[in-house]
Amino acid sequence: MPILSALSATAARGATKKVATSLAARAFASAADSPLHTHYPVVPGSLTAHLQLRTGETFTGGSFGAPTATIGETVFTTSLVGYPESMTDPSYRGQLLVFTQPLIGNYGVPRRTRDQYGLLKHFESEQIQCSGVVVSDYATKYSHWNAVESLSEWCEREGVPAITGVDTRALVHILRGQGSTLGSLSVGAQPLGAEAIAWADPNTENLVAQASTPDVRVFNPEGDVHVALIDCGAKYNIIRSLCDQGARVSLVPWNHDISASLHTYDGVFISNGPGSPAHCTETIGQLRQAFSVYQRPIFGICMGNQLMGMAAGLNAYKLRFGNRGHNQPAVDLTNGKCVITSQNHGYALDDAQMPEGWARYYVNANDGSNEGIRHVEKPFRSVQFHPEAKGGPLDTGYLFAEFVDSVRAAKQAGIPATLPEDVAQAATA
Repeated sequence: MPILSALSATAARGATKKVATSLAARAFASAADSPLHTHYPVVPGSLTAHLQLRTGETFTGGSFGAPTATIGETVFTTSLVGYPESMTDPSYRGQLLVFTQPLIGNYGVPRRTRDQYGLLKHFESEQIQCSGVVVSDYATKYSHWNAVESLSEWCEREGVPAITGVDTRALVHILRGQGSTLGSLSVGAQPLGAEAIAWADPNTENLVAQASTPDVRVFNPEGDVHVALIDCGAKYNIIRSLCDQGARVSLVPWNHDISASLHTYDGVFISNGPGSPAHCTETIGQLRQAFSVYQRPIFGICMGNQLMGMAAGLNAYKLRFGNRGHNQPAVDLTNGKCVITSQNHGYALDDAQMPEGWARYYVNANDGSNEGIRHVEKPFRSVQFHPEAKGGPLDTGYLFAEFVDSVRAAKQAGIPATLPEDVAQAATA
């Protein structure tokens, strides 16, 4: 017994020491001169890359992307799968994307196959949208029946820098503590000097205008209902989901004058998009006018939720570090049910006081932030999460069916798309 007691005591002291060392390392990870940042081993033969945060922290690792430098807002996603979809999501435009999932690249990059609507099956746009990629452990060898190239080859071909060997747990610890911050990703033997980095916040630009289509495009022209999709940076699976429900989809630019053609649409849909909603004053004005005269369903996703809220009279604010990943719980306030959702946003609506005629629709079960709004009488509603997922949980895919079914029902019931001209003029006066 004394021997066993001594062994137990020794084991306990060892365990205590390991825990203390682990905690000390995690605390030390926020220091600018931490060896976890500057001396992470680089694979022999690879170039050296550096992630430098504007707040002073530096992470050094190996380069597996394009040998170039870039600046962006450093954000993280907790998604376990779907890096091709995430990297091509227009909502990540202007951002350095940090994957908390340690192993990235193990199933390569799929072929550019298109579906019956002419949309890429395995990507959410035609190109990589994020400015840079940050991972803990890049898989140099990939294996998947549909892969045609490695993640490294894809990033190099599209001119996107990427870094591996980063202690992403320490990095996320910093971002959660101080909030998303600007970062510089460069390739070279040494980090860039402070004077060489021209910091520029992408959120000061109208990223929606950059991500939106310049012209009207029509998908599934034989659809039995006509939906206008306002493109703020629409993911391909939003278009596909609407088409799969039998809708003809007219993808229109973010600042398209829909007021002149509202009467031709059976429904209006506002997509996701990158950056701050404050730049989309033209879209907000169009929606505010539509709320006054349009009588058929309107639905928004992500940026669409924010723009609808601002058109209704709410304000939007920047979240500390955003909600990005495939595991965000949202509670439907109409029935109390919780759904697991895919999300990617850095801004949210301030719904502390709802405008007259509007109500909260969904709420985030983690942080209490807004996840949707709805009109109490008119068929207008929106959600902050992504029911089209891609990748992510499919819990809320039914929202597309509900929207198109309601559009179809309004059309079959003979409800005019807009109010009579004299009534419309009085409503907008």
